[in-house]
Amino acid sequence: MTSFTSPSGNIGCYIDTDYVRCDIKERDWAPPPKPASCPDYTDWGQGLQLEAGKPAEVVCAGDTALTSGNPLAFGDTIVAGSIECTSAPMGISCRDVQHGGEFSLSRQAYHLA
Repeated sequence: MTSFTSPSGNIGCYIDTDYVRCDIKERDWAPPPKPASCPDYTDWGQGLQLEAGKPAEVVCAGDTALTSGNPLAFGDTIVAGSIECTSAPMGISCRDVQHGGEFSLSRQAYHLA
């Protein structure tokens, strides 16, 4: 498993073969309502995750991906299995190049596909 951050440090991610999760410290958006499948003792909406072959989704977890990993410079991409993440001034984008799921995460907004 490899950890990385956005250059600003506002987004922290970890990526492993065919899985990525990114959490965000400060954001201007709110996640969708917490589903019943997310237990009360866990956090909801602090980030996004993508597993190969599945659609991207909002994170329900009691831990964090905000770590002290190395910054991924703007324009750089990190790859693990079929998952690749790219850093840009607008945020972090990750996609499953084999199966098609993806997400983008920034202070201003998030997108799931």
